Amino acid sequence: MKYILKISSVTKTELKLESGKNTFTIPASPEALKKAKAAMRKGNNIAITIDGEMLSWGTSSAKPNVTKVPTGLDKYWDQYVPPVNKEHADMMSFIHNDSVSLRPSLLMLPDLKWKYLVRSAMRGKNIMMTGAAGSGKTMAAKALANALDRPEFYFNLGATQDPRATLVGNTHFSKDSGTFFSESSFVKAIQTEDAIILLDELSRAHPEAWNILMTVLDPGQRYLRLDEAENSPIINVAKGVTFIATANIGNEYTSTRVIDRALLDRFTIIEMDLLSKEKEEALLLQMYPEADKTMISNIASIVSATRDEMKTEVPRISTSVSTRASVEFASLCYDGFSLEEAAEVTVYPLYDDAGGLDSERTFIKQLVQKFIPANTDENIFNTESEDLFTEEDINTAS
Repeated sequence: MKYILKISSVTKTELKLESGKNTFTIPASPEALKKAKAAMRKGNNIAITIDGEMLSWGTSSAKPNVTKVPTGLDKYWDQYVPPVNKEHADMMSFIHNDSVSLRPSLLMLPDLKWKYLVRSAMRGKNIMMTGAAGSGKTMAAKALANALDRPEFYFNLGATQDPRATLVGNTHFSKDSGTFFSESSFVKAIQTEDAIILLDELSRAHPEAWNILMTVLDPGQRYLRLDEAENSPIINVAKGVTFIATANIGNEYTSTRVIDRALLDRFTIIEMDLLSKEKEEALLLQMYPEADKTMISNIASIVSATRDEMKTEVPRISTSVSTRASVEFASLCYDGFSLEEAAEVTVYPLYDDAGGLDSERTFIKQLVQKFIPANTDENIFNTESEDLFTEEDINTAS
């Protein structure tokens, strides 16, 4: 059937056509331009014949006859709305609108990283959470499982000395049945649809664990071979399973291993940021709303000062105070311990006392002393040496 349309305008790139209230914008092919110019010279309309995706062009003196937009011209219709993939639209709406409200208030993860975490899980990506010890990596993984309401399985790979038994299974002997193979919990986990499987402390895992996980985490393979079982069956990873690994990366983590690059490339990496002084204080106040606010502010300032020191070119300490340690610090103060007492059992042990007045321990003690009320009877650190922190340092941390 020929469709007759009136020519509104013609440019080198497009034709503007109309019929009644319907208007169309069609890319200008050489044939279309030639026929349109011919029609305009004669005062005629354009005629279009549709054959699948192909448009054939001609001229006509007949009146425009398009009352209902035909298939083939619908994508050029100016009021055309492309079809929406409802499943994709629902997923995007959940990620960008609904998911943020499901993030626990105690998880100080920025909106962008939380949405990226949720999206990665919904897309079935392997996720690696990196960051300092005590920064909330495991908490974020568990919060994700709760937010998506999915089955959750936990495996601490840093604590196992027998990765094959943990990830594959064990061979046992029984007097009645002889030798038999027993599958690991990990085998059962990977066969659970939409499961979130947490591989905690992957950077501390034995290299054999990495080798076993290679095919499991490879998006093109996604299987685990049970070599010890009869006939060495292959177990395929179920649909929708998401693996989340946690790793401590840095020179201060002496018991960790440098993760093999081939294994690392199988993950989407999300880094947990160290909290700012303001966010650290907000977190502690949320956990201990009845605690003394000045005390909480001082703890946040001490913690923040250690992190700022670690960013300097030549830091005078080897590590900063983690959020996990900060929470314990605040909980002791909430339970009636003084700032200096809480620091003595939670913060000072993190730092070496070798070197006398030049030691890390001395440095931290003097930092803490700056926040001890002036009227206190106990002086936890007394030295006639020059202060390690200036007033400007303290004001910056505060």
